[in-house]
Amino acid sequence: MKENKTYVEEGDRSFYDFRYEDKDSYKVASGLTPDIIRQISREKKDPDWMLEFRLRSLDIFAKTEMPNWGPSIEGLNMDNIVTYVRPNTERMHTDWNDVPEDIKNTFERLGIPQSERESLAGVGAQYDSELVYHNVRKEVAEQGVIYTDLESALRGEYADMIRSHFMKLVPPEDHKFAALHGAVWSGGSFVYVPPGADVEIPLQSYFRLNAPGAGQFEHTLIIVDKGARLHFIEGCSAPKYNVANLHAGCVELFVGEDATLRYSTIENWSKNMYNLNTKRAKVEKGGKIEWVSGSFGSHVSYLYPMSVLAGKGARCEFTGVTFAGAGQNLDTGCKVVHNAPDTSSYVNTRSISKSGGISTFRSAVVVNSKAHGSKSSVSCESLMLDSESRSDTIPAMDIRTNKADVGHEAKIGRISDEAVFYLMSRGLSEEEAKALIVSGFAENVSKELPLEYAVEMNNLIRIEMKGAIG
Repeated sequence: MKENKTYVEEGDRSFYDFRYEDKDSYKVASGLTPDIIRQISREKKDPDWMLEFRLRSLDIFAKTEMPNWGPSIEGLNMDNIVTYVRPNTERMHTDWNDVPEDIKNTFERLGIPQSERESLAGVGAQYDSELVYHNVRKEVAEQGVIYTDLESALRGEYADMIRSHFMKLVPPEDHKFAALHGAVWSGGSFVYVPPGADVEIPLQSYFRLNAPGAGQFEHTLIIVDKGARLHFIEGCSAPKYNVANLHAGCVELFVGEDATLRYSTIENWSKNMYNLNTKRAKVEKGGKIEWVSGSFGSHVSYLYPMSVLAGKGARCEFTGVTFAGAGQNLDTGCKVVHNAPDTSSYVNTRSISKSGGISTFRSAVVVNSKAHGSKSSVSCESLMLDSESRSDTIPAMDIRTNKADVGHEAKIGRISDEAVFYLMSRGLSEEEAKALIVSGFAENVSKELPLEYAVEMNNLIRIEMKGAIG
C-alpha cells in the first residue's frame, strides 16, 4: 500500500515546534533547474569549479532512478521543494549579540548559547540554508584547530583542502539524493584537527529548518589528522507543517592514522520531514570512528552511516537508537567495509516502534579478501509497544576471506507486563512506567552522550510515549 501522507499528529513537541514568519527571507523558486543551480551558486559566491560540480550533479540527479527498495517517498515532490532559503541576515556572525533577534530567540529556546557557555569548545548554528553564527574557543584555536563554516573555507585559505576532500567519500554518483546534495548543498561546517591535537571539549553544530516546503542540504566535512582526537556533536530540529520538507545533508569524516573521532547526533525532525541523509567515514591505520546516533521524528528516514576501514587495525563502533511512532517509517542502520587486516567493528542498536510505526534496521558488513584477521559483531534489539507496530531486521554480510570472525544477533520483544506492574506498584503511572522502561532500553545510547544531550533524548522518549497506552 502506498503512503502519501506528509503530515501526522504527534505528541507535544512544543519545546521544538515554535516557528517564526519567514517573510523577510530570500528564496529561490521551487523545483530544480540549471538556472536555479546557477542562482544558488551566485548567492554562495562559488568558485568556478564548484558551479561546474553543481551542474554535473544536477545532470546525474536527473538521470538516476529513485530508490525502490525502502519506504515509499511518493509524497516527496521535488517540484514543490524550495532548495535555498536565506534568512533575514546578510552574513554569518561571530558575536551572538549580532544575530537577528528572531533567529537568536530560536537558538536561545533550544539552549544553544547556554550549551556553548557551559560545555562546548565551539558552536556553529545554521538556520534554513545559511550559517548564522560560528565561534570557537581561543584555547582550541591556539591548538591549530580549524572550525568554521564550509563556505568560508571554500573561498578562503583552505580552498585546496576542501576541493581535495569535498564529496570524495560520497560522490554524486552514489545515489540520487547524493547527486541532489551535490547540486544544491548549502551551509555546513568544516573542521580540521592537526596532528596530535586533543580537543578535550566537544564541538557542536546545530541545524534548524524553519521554512515550510523547504529543503536543508548542509555539508559537514571533518578531517582529524594523525594521532588527533575530537568529539563532534550535531543536533537538528524543525517545526511541523502540513507540507513535505526535505533534509538531504551529507557528512564526510576523514580519520587519520591513530586518530579518534566520535561523531554524535540527535536527529529530531518533525513528522512532515523526509530525512534522506548520507554519512560516511574513512579510517586510516590504527584510527577509530565512534558513531552515536539517535533518530527521532521525520515521516520517512533513509539513514545508514557507513565506515570504510582503510588501514590496518582501524576500528569502528556504532551505537544507535531509533523511535518510530504513528505515521512514521524509519529505515535506519549502518554499513561497515573492512578493507585492511586486523580491522574491527562493533554495532549495537536499539529500535522502538509504537502506534503503527515501522522501524527497519539494515546492516551491511563487508570483509574484503585482504582484510584477514578482522572481527565484526552486530547486535540489534527491537521493542514493539503494541500489536499495530512493526519492526524488521535486515542484515547483510559479504565475507571474502575465511580468516575473519563475524557475528550477528537480533532480538525482538515487547514490554513486560510484570515490569510495568512492578513499577506501578511503586507509585508510577502506567505511562510513566512504560516511558521509564523504554528509556532503560535506550540507555546504551544515552550513556554515550554528553549530559545535556542524554537529557534531551530522554525528553524525546517521554514525548513519544504520550498516548502510547492501550
